[in-house]
Amino acid sequence: GTRAGAAPGAWPGRRLPVGLVCTALTAYVCWKQLPPLPRAASAPPRPVSVLLWWEPFGGRHISTRPSPDCRLRFNISGCRLLTDRAAYGEAQAVLFHHRDLVKGPPDWPPPPGQRWVWMNFESPSHSPGLRSLESNLFNWTLSYRADSDIFVPYGYLYPRTHPSEEPPGLVPPLARKQRLVAWVVSNWDESQARVRYYRQLSQHVPVDLFGKGGPGQPLPEVGLLHTVARYKFYLAFENSQHLDYITEKLWRNAFLAGAVPVVLGPDRANYERFVPRRAFIHVDDFPDASSLAAHLLFLDRNPVVYRRYFSWRRSYAVHVTSFWDEPWCRACQAVQRAGDQPKSVPNLAGWFER
Repeated sequence: GTRAGAAPGAWPGRRLPVGLVCTALTAYVCWKQLPPLPRAASAPPRPVSVLLWWEPFGGRHISTRPSPDCRLRFNISGCRLLTDRAAYGEAQAVLFHHRDLVKGPPDWPPPPGQRWVWMNFESPSHSPGLRSLESNLFNWTLSYRADSDIFVPYGYLYPRTHPSEEPPGLVPPLARKQRLVAWVVSNWDESQARVRYYRQLSQHVPVDLFGKGGPGQPLPEVGLLHTVARYKFYLAFENSQHLDYITEKLWRNAFLAGAVPVVLGPDRANYERFVPRRAFIHVDDFPDASSLAAHLLFLDRNPVVYRRYFSWRRSYAVHVTSFWDEPWCRACQAVQRAGDQPKSVPNLAGWFER
């Protein structure tokens, strides 16, 4: 159960889909966190105001955009989402985005009962200044880590309403997949493991490289998803390897586009906590890049075997998280469900830097 004062699991209502790994260690993931199902009428949740102190990922026009409708998008009622810092004293929770914390949190103490929420979607390798933050400064954590107080992953699978049906487009037509391997990368760094592995892999199999800041070509005007849809495989290579750090490279770039992801990130067991075993190919499954290349070429020649990597789509659909509104709404939901007992994060860096 949820301890008093802690942020309860963000998404109750559905269990871990059958076929995904669920161990005692990860039981909290399995799955109180999927989107809520429609429920019978009950007492409305208490109104909650959540202030976003800084907008994630560098947006600076937050006040000109309408607040997300948490009820319409996520079936979460009673949320008032604030952007005006003058309303600081009215907020039951304040979201602080880590990348902007170099500017410092407010100098004044929080009103009684207000919760400060540390929010971060970057890996520890790209989260400078963690160790400079005061102990017990924040009450809750909100991140892609499954052991966060408020768990908001980059994406997730949820059960299809009618799993036996095969709607059109469930398995992308092989006829349109005229190319083999694609990779879209925006931050090119020769020192990263993903670039080193690409260098080795591309010696044995053709890889079409797209993106800025490196040797890649610009994406075609049709955009990323339509481009990747023409490929059988997509390199969902993370910029660093950390617990639960599985980003839109898997959920959006590969799954939504209909390509089989070849992943480099945390180990296979970590991926299998969130997606079926046969939904992806892990670089660790092979002793070296040439062996992986041989497997990709084998699948290219054997469409029946290749199609097995799409069998999970009969049972599950893909949700890709919106990093404008979803964390906000999930924080509101957590406040509504929390008890009154105080809680704080004693060693943020020690917890996150794994």
